[in-house]
Amino acid sequence: MPVRSANPIRARSLIRDNLEKQAGCLNLIHSRMPNIKVFSGTSHPDLAQRIVDRLGIDLGKVVTKKFSNLETCVEIGESVRGEDVYIVQSGSGEINDNLMELLIMINACKIASASRVTAVIPCFPYARQDKKDKLPGGEEKDENKAKLAKKNYDWKFRSRAPISAKLVANMLSVAGADHIITMDLHASQIQGFFDIPVDNLYAEPAVLKWIKENIPEWKNSIIVSPDAGGAKRVTSIADRLNVEFALIHKERKKANEVASMVLVGDVKDKIAILVDDMADTCGTIVHAADRLVEAGATKVYAILTHGIFSGPAISRINNACFEAVVVTNTIPQDGHMRDCPKIQCIDVSMMFAEAVRRTHNGESVSYLFSNVPY
Repeated sequence: MPVRSANPIRARSLIRDNLEKQAGCLNLIHSRMPNIKVFSGTSHPDLAQRIVDRLGIDLGKVVTKKFSNLETCVEIGESVRGEDVYIVQSGSGEINDNLMELLIMINACKIASASRVTAVIPCFPYARQDKKDKLPGGEEKDENKAKLAKKNYDWKFRSRAPISAKLVANMLSVAGADHIITMDLHASQIQGFFDIPVDNLYAEPAVLKWIKENIPEWKNSIIVSPDAGGAKRVTSIADRLNVEFALIHKERKKANEVASMVLVGDVKDKIAILVDDMADTCGTIVHAADRLVEAGATKVYAILTHGIFSGPAISRINNACFEAVVVTNTIPQDGHMRDCPKIQCIDVSMMFAEAVRRTHNGESVSYLFSNVPY
């Protein structure tokens, strides 16, 4: 209502007071950040808790359960209307169940009117199935069956292997994800499978920090890739440390059997540091470590972003010649560390927390590509 007063000076004073109050309310609205909610799936609650502790907020309330027929049910325990939602779920453990749980959580938040839903996926599931390059029988355990399959293969046609990483990308987008935050994708081209923004963080800054703090003679080291595909990764680390690099080429004469490993580079009287993005059954890195010792390496370390360690991996590491096998906590490692004293863990929760904070505030995350936040 317009301010009316017999005294014009009094009227102007009232108008000025009203305008100042309105300006104060507007400033309060603009200075207050929009709300943020962080929820955790069942795959890695410890990492989610570390992230929210770093951000200084509480973990969102969510109840996940399974029906008697093993269907997954998710109930979001608080309002997410107009909120900036982050869901932490790693591709580890029971991968298919955890992926389905993530999709249901994303959809539940989206249809509950969340303003934005970001999936924080430290270890992206199905990342190794990113191209059609497998031949029929290539993974066949029975040698005769593998030979028969290859003999009958019509070379005019490409392999019928699926590109499952693209399928997972489509599922996340259809579920309602607006943004993806992950770490060390097996192939960085997976980012192109999405039509939504993808922030692919790198463990490299944390790896460099660990090497400098835990390997006293790191200046006499050589960074080694266990296969040709990781050459770009090791050259980047070697350049940052100002040391040499080497790589190992695998020659396969039979399906599922490494006939020989050819070392390209000189590791004699040096500390060899094997670097890879993930290790599953650890057959490759164990063979690589033996080859490096044969070539004269004084010590062998292995540094891996995603330590899956399935099947005989733990027993292989225990029997191998590693000084230490270093992994990040993108996948839960407490059980693996209990079973194998050689396994050490780098905490990368601060990198994900900082990525969440910067994304929420509309800031650039490129700082995290070459620095560890403190």
